[in-house]
Amino acid sequence: MNGVAAAQLRSIVERIERLEEEKKAIADDIKGVYGEAKANGYDTKALRRIVSLRKKDAGVLEEEEAILELYKNALGMV
Repeated sequence: MNGVAAAQLRSIVERIERLEEEKKAIADDIKGVYGEAKANGYDTKALRRIVSLRKKDAGVLEEEEAILELYKNALGMV
């Protein structure tokens, strides 16, 4: 590789490494918030589910819930 390409590659790798470090720090922060929630008596499994649901498009969520209800009815779970 010529000097320019090697320098560019090094820059890309270093940026990725910094972002990976930031991602780890953010993941640790999120873990801490869930720990705080648990210490305050909240169910972290339910919180994770709520966070997941809030990320989804309303139409997609509605379709998933309708299918789930259909399956539950078919299995006599309701």
